[in-house]
Formats: sequence, C-alpha cells, structure tokens
Amino acid sequence: MTSKTISNGILRALGIIAAIVITLYFLYTIRSVLAYLAAAAIVALIGRPIVLFLRGKFNFPNVLAVVVTMILMIGILIGIFALFIPLLTEQSKNLSLLNIEELQESLNTLYHTVTDYFGLSSHVVEDVIEDNEIEKNILQGMDVGFIPDFLNSLLNFLSSASMGLFSILFISFFFLKDSKLFQKGLLTFIPKTKEQGTINSINKINNLLSRYFVGLLLQIFILFIIYTIVLLIVGIENAVVIAFLCALFNIIPYIGPIIGGVLMVILTMSSNLGADFSSVILPKTGYVLIGLAIGQLVDNFFSQPFIFSNSVKSHPLEIFLVIIIAGLLFGVVGMIVAVPSYTAIKVILKEFLADNKIVKSLTENL
Repeated sequence: MTSKTISNGILRALGIIAAIVITLYFLYTIRSVLAYLAAAAIVALIGRPIVLFLRGKFNFPNVLAVVVTMILMIGILIGIFALFIPLLTEQSKNLSLLNIEELQESLNTLYHTVTDYFGLSSHVVEDVIEDNEIEKNILQGMDVGFIPDFLNSLLNFLSSASMGLFSILFISFFFLKDSKLFQKGLLTFIPKTKEQGTINSINKINNLLSRYFVGLLLQIFILFIIYTIVLLIVGIENAVVIAFLCALFNIIPYIGPIIGGVLMVILTMSSNLGADFSSVILPKTGYVLIGLAIGQLVDNFFSQPFIFSNSVKSHPLEIFLVIIIAGLLFGVVGMIVAVPSYTAIKVILKEFLADNKIVKSLTENL
C-alpha cells in the first residue's frame, strides 16, 4: 500500500466526516422546518381517512375532499381554542396583579384547612418545614407575582406560533392533496433497486399510523366524555375545558394520566376555595378521584389495547418497553413519538430484512 493510497483514504474519510457534520448542522439549522413537516405529516395522516371517505362515499373530487377536510379540521381547532376563552378570561381576572394578595390569602386558607382537617397543627407543619431548612409557610412565602408575566410570555409565544400553525396547515393541504408528494421527494434519494420496497414501506406506514392517530383521538375523546360527565355531576365550573385539558395529557404515556389527574384534583379544590373542607371540598375531590379511576380503567382495558392491537400491531408489553426506553433516552418527547417511530422502523425492517430471525419474530403480526 503506497503513501498516496493512504493519503487518499484519509482525505476520503475526512471528506465523509465533513459532509456528515455539515449535513447535521444544516438539519439543526432548519429544525423548525423539519418540525413543521413532521406536524403536517401527522395532520395529513389524521385527515387521510376523512379524504378517502369523502371521495369514496360522496364521490367528491380530490381537491374538494381535501378542502372540506381542512375546513373541518380548522373548525375543530377553532372550537377547541374557543373553549378556553371563558377559562382564560376568568383566570386572567383572578391572576391579575390586583388580585395577587387575595389569591395568596385563599391558598393559605385552604392550606390551613387541610392541615387542621387531618389533625396537623399548622405550627407542627411549620416546625417540620423549619427543621428541614425550608421556608416556614410555603404558601405565604410563595411569590405568585410571576403569574402575570408568565401569561404575557404565553401570549407572545402564541403570537409567534401563529406563523408555525399557518405553515403546518399549508403543508398539510398539499400532503393531503398529493398523497405521493412525500414519497416522490424521498425516492429521489433512494437507489432504483430499493424504490419498490420503499414505496411498499411508505404505504404500510401510512395505513398503520393513520389508524394509530385516529385511535389516539378516539382514546382522548372517550376520556374527555368521562371526565366531563364527572366534573358536571360534581359541579365544577369550566368542566368541559378542564376535562379536555386532562384528557389531552393522556397523549404522554404513563406520566400524562398522572399529570392530568393531579391537575383535575387541584382545579377541583381551588374552584371551591372558601367552602367547608369536610362537607364540600373533600367529597367533591373524592368523586373526581373515582371518575379518574373509571376513566383510566376504561383507557387501560379498552382504549389502549384497541389502539395497539388494531393499529400498530404490537403487543402491549412490547409497547411498554419501547416507551420506557424512549423516555429514558429522549424524555417526554421520546415517549410521545415512541410508538409511531417504532412502528415505522418495524415496517422498514420487515420490508428489507424479512429473512432475519429477530425481525420475523417482531413483525409477525404486520
């Protein structure tokens, strides 16, 4: 081996490394665009069954079916935002600077009521907190003055996100209009010998993920109905909005239901500030906990098995391990995208490595 060959090999390796670094930097720079494309792909997968239904059942032209689907999805989105207007209006009054002292006083009253009900003197609790070098009275010491600033920051974020929302809807329209658009773009980077396998994989992934996301919406809707009924029976204000928020947290596997349950309990207790704890707050909180338990039982024994078995064709234990691993590696975002990503990987492996023993065992249901 001559020195020229060695130097050429080194230069080639350096060139490959440089190309990889440049590509990764480019992808990092356009990460917002990639996020828009991913979100638009999800919207297109959700809207795809509606487009096919309109085209097949009512013989709508493709463009008209897409337009009707987009109008329907935008209308649902506007309706969801409209639900939050009464809650935001009410909370903006309660959390304004003029009401900060009143809010602190109400929270502090609830704190003393809870400690007294469970036989804990507030002085005992404060002594324990002091012994552990924590602020004596957490609620009195809590600075809630950040809340108005947080609301202002949230409004600024929503304003800046409007461009992103428009981009997602714009891209989604063309993904729905031309279902082969993404496929055509991807095939430009695929060798001719692998094109048919890639097309088969894309079609299979589209079908599976469409069913998965529609099933996920059904899961959220079922929980929303259960939570709404419970909160209306208990008599909680803004029951529909609170139920929707708590059901939406179910998108995050395992952790989401806990967060939603804690949020519902807190909102139940805070909406009854000033009422008697033993005769009003505690019974209502108990009823809400029962409703949460019913919702989770329905979700765990009906909704989730239905989604996983009929959409992504994976065993619940398999899904559990994938979600846990993705959560450890990539946090909450990893847990959310774990199932769709794993499904896509399984389809690709089955298409191109069908003879592999491990792949056969993992994809036997696909």
